[in-house]
Amino acid sequence: MDFPDDFQPRQIVYLENNNQRLYAEVIQVVDSRQMCWVRPLILVTFPSDPSVTFEQLPSVTDLRSTADLFWHSTLFRPALDTEVIPFLVGQTATEPSVETNPIDIAQLNQFVRRVWQAYQDAQRVKFES
Repeated sequence: MDFPDDFQPRQIVYLENNNQRLYAEVIQVVDSRQMCWVRPLILVTFPSDPSVTFEQLPSVTDLRSTADLFWHSTLFRPALDTEVIPFLVGQTATEPSVETNPIDIAQLNQFVRRVWQAYQDAQRVKFES
């Protein structure tokens, strides 16, 4: 499925890897380089066990006080309001922390590394085919 990458500032987009999604706000799109400057909002980790019950909700990590990302716009997908609002309501009810939590930074870094590795692996397979 092909998604448009004509994102607009303030639009909510996401990166997905396995059972995690990073939701972020678009700050600026650099069309000439197919890159997107985004501000991370939340990292949602869904239960990885398919037999999980509805009582087990996804865990949500507030990333609003972490660093912005400059990333390939083709890897982002537009987030639907109905999918992201329930997660954002709980997180945005409070002000973002003034100090960045090292655990949040580590989670964001690990997620970005996994996405980048998956992207590199996909490119390698594509090149070898």
